[in-house]
Amino acid sequence: MTALTRTQPAPAEAERVFHLVRRAAGLTDVKAEVEANHDDNRWWPTSITDPRVRMAVAGWSSRVSYRMIGTYSRVVSEAASIGFDGLVAASDDELAELLTPLGLVGSRVGYFRSLTDLLLRWEKESIDPTTDGADCDALITIFAQEVRGASYKVAQCALLYARGYHCGIIPVDSGMVTKLAPALGISLPSGPVAHERFRYLLEAVAEDRADDLRALARSSEYAVSIPEQSAPSWWTHLVLIYFKRLYLNGPSPRLCPLRPLCGDVVDCSHARSAPDG
Repeated sequence: MTALTRTQPAPAEAERVFHLVRRAAGLTDVKAEVEANHDDNRWWPTSITDPRVRMAVAGWSSRVSYRMIGTYSRVVSEAASIGFDGLVAASDDELAELLTPLGLVGSRVGYFRSLTDLLLRWEKESIDPTTDGADCDALITIFAQEVRGASYKVAQCALLYARGYHCGIIPVDSGMVTKLAPALGISLPSGPVAHERFRYLLEAVAEDRADDLRALARSSEYAVSIPEQSAPSWWTHLVLIYFKRLYLNGPSPRLCPLRPLCGDVVDCSHARSAPDG
């Protein structure tokens, strides 16, 4: 597995992504979720400062439902109190006891042990995944290849959380591949590589339209802190992920069945019901 080559996104696809972000950002329910999770994300809290623990937590969040956020938060808090070195020193049985509330215990323990091996090798090779000059594309590929159960989508999350929300990485989960991309009329390759291809497109839009997206967040009166020196990639990710959750997982009756041909996306004359209120 080698890092993919980035290519310039097709202008039509980039424009569709930007238009959807602009439309979704104006939805009240999407805005509420983004504001609740932007500056201190409930899944990847800022209270954890050790990048190694952050990478562990990012992997453990995989396949945990929104209904389990309370349980997940308790496990994360306990892991943070133990610390990375304490987690490494723990036996598999002790790790299993910690992770039992999340399920898939064997997979989560295996993930952590192989993550530890990779981080040890990176340390010996003087590779710091949190530095400004790090090749994130290459690191994500290595992570996906060597960390058990990671694949691209977990690797993206791990590197994002380790480096900080505003590092420019836009993680792509399975629903974004199977629901969001089709809603945008975007074709992706089959298999795990789809997560990387879609990530490249979304990141390019966030970077190329950074000023427009930042202005959009301001005009929509989002109560969030977006660093001026960073592209609003984290904000863009949250707008898209919560639009996907709230409008595509159902899908919502407010969603236009003719997207992407209809640019209104929601609450248009083609939708199955009138907008709420």
